[in-house]
Amino acid sequence: MNNHIPPFDSQHLEAACRVLGDTGRGLSGTQISHLLQDIRVTDIDPFQTKWKRLYNALATKQNEVQVGNHLLMFINRAMNPVSYSRDRDTYIWRRDELNVVLAFSGYYVREDGKVGKADKAATLDAARARVGRLRAALESRCVHEAVMSYCREELLSENYFHAVFEATKGIADRIRNLSDLTGDGADLVTKAFLGQNPALALGALESESERSEQKGFANLLIGLFGAVRNPLAHVAKINWPMSEQDALDIFSLVSLIHRKLDHVIKPQ
Repeated sequence: MNNHIPPFDSQHLEAACRVLGDTGRGLSGTQISHLLQDIRVTDIDPFQTKWKRLYNALATKQNEVQVGNHLLMFINRAMNPVSYSRDRDTYIWRRDELNVVLAFSGYYVREDGKVGKADKAATLDAARARVGRLRAALESRCVHEAVMSYCREELLSENYFHAVFEATKGIADRIRNLSDLTGDGADLVTKAFLGQNPALALGALESESERSEQKGFANLLIGLFGAVRNPLAHVAKINWPMSEQDALDIFSLVSLIHRKLDHVIKPQ
């Protein structure tokens, strides 16, 4: 990478700062302060919201020196993998989101956390594709975040077979967490959703319609385990071809199930 990097477009700079200063998964105010000090950029607006504070500092420095080096210097330090040794998911989220916005400027964050050169992306679809075609397709479908959390590594490697397997395993894991039950598969579903005293319910179960929905949801879960999760657990990948379209359709079903699980209750 050249010593002197052309200044970043203000919109591109703002987009990167929004990722780094994200309310939920961005850097803390203290981290921003320390990193700005580390690259010798003045924190000119410390009482602003995090992303605006970072943007104002970097934009002012960029205007002063007429190079874009300081944004990349900040990212190189903020994305040092050693800082994420106990929080890999946050590292992956920040790297993915930065790679989308940096794609428009012709850069990307490598696996080692350092910024490298790349071809410029001209469209959002092209930029999103930088974080993986399958994941980009799932994001366009607005799938439930839990789907991503259970198979993030497999999605990044475009491994459809194992991504689907981990996503379906995640359903059972979430049911166990919600119900405090043990077990797996049809046995777990039966204890959690069927019988006179289910551990979990989609609603009050007072009407025939509510009871029918509860039973249907349980059968849907049993079918997912029987038709997808169990075969994947017992066959070699080479003997079970998993197309992108099949994977997307299964992920959509898993997403629907997670949205239903978001609202289950524990009957008294």
